[in-house]
Amino acid sequence: PTYGNINKTERNLPQHNLDLPFPEGRTGRYVKFSNQIVGLGWNNVLNEVLLNSHLAWRAKRSYVFQPYEWRQWYFPWNVTTWTPHTPLNALIAGPTAGGPWSANDPSPRAISETWFDTACPPEDTFTIEAVTAKNPVREHNADEVMEYWVKLLDEHPSRCINVVSGQGDDFPQTFDLWTVSTPRILPLWDEFRKSPVSRLLRTAPIVNAAIKNNEEVFFPPKSLSSFSRFNGMMGIHLRRGDYASACQDLADWNSTFYMWNLLPGLPDPLNSGPPVQGESAWGKNTVENYALYRRRCFPTEEELVTKIMESKLDWETGSEEREKLKTLYIMTNAKEEWLDAFRARMIEEGWETVATTSDLWLDSDQLAVSMAVDMDIARRAALFVGNGWSSMSSNIVHRRLVDGHSYDSIRFW
Repeated sequence: PTYGNINKTERNLPQHNLDLPFPEGRTGRYVKFSNQIVGLGWNNVLNEVLLNSHLAWRAKRSYVFQPYEWRQWYFPWNVTTWTPHTPLNALIAGPTAGGPWSANDPSPRAISETWFDTACPPEDTFTIEAVTAKNPVREHNADEVMEYWVKLLDEHPSRCINVVSGQGDDFPQTFDLWTVSTPRILPLWDEFRKSPVSRLLRTAPIVNAAIKNNEEVFFPPKSLSSFSRFNGMMGIHLRRGDYASACQDLADWNSTFYMWNLLPGLPDPLNSGPPVQGESAWGKNTVENYALYRRRCFPTEEELVTKIMESKLDWETGSEEREKLKTLYIMTNAKEEWLDAFRARMIEEGWETVATTSDLWLDSDQLAVSMAVDMDIARRAALFVGNGWSSMSSNIVHRRLVDGHSYDSIRFW
């Protein structure tokens, strides 16, 4: 994929102008998070991008957005001699990717990584090493981490700040793994869901186009073309394949659900007992917990069928105003042979249409953002069933709740 038009749009953003008045231009205040994670799945990156964007907005600085850097074997094509990158505006739209804030919001707009080098020459840029700067708030709740960094960046006299990793920290991110993957993230939810970073987050045009072009895959041809057709859809996030080993690791460490999947009030919370006690039992769990994690993280076909049909019934009987669910959309990495048999089973269970990730017709530009296409279909669906340990499911939960979907429209295996 070339993304020629998207790259051109990013280069020509109106805020890329040194003559603009404060808080933009050559007198503006900027922050680049060079400590952002790279080379992981898109949703691990998206978590941090949005949190850092909100932090920059609160600190009254322009957020410096960066392209998504792939791990080579995640990329849809076989590449070995170079590292693929996808422009952020191919994946999301809104203020985090350089779009405008609300009309009454004077905050500086986000700029591209390339423009940062122009707006912030080395002599004007102060470097903060996260490995040291994080020390006062390590193991603190996310709201305390946010307040600490807001104060640091807002009060710092330097016009331009570059936050780098430093040495000696395996998780040097501003909001690191130990923050986002535990209940420590939850005190930040109310602030974050109300933030313009969340409220103005939009679907990238290329993703919208992909969904529009594939409507006949998951809707009967004679049905009306409108967003309301998603009121009859259930979207499910079904991880298979290599996720079996990941589920084993999660069980070994008695890991909680991930990020916004932990929100109180969501149905189907994880209620695991304590792991094996004692120093010699480090990284081991109980027989009961291993069974629970296997069932919730990597359910069997029969367990999948039961959960899908029970969730469908709960949704349809929860309100007389709700439409019957007729379309099942499966976001999955499952092999085609297994998926074909599972699709047939779902048709036998009464679903009129069953569509999957592999059914979508995508051009090369859209194929490289297919994860964002899947996510947006799940965002729109009336009912969503996700994997509680998944960053993808967590980001879908975030978008759905900000959009106004009810808590009971979100279920977990």
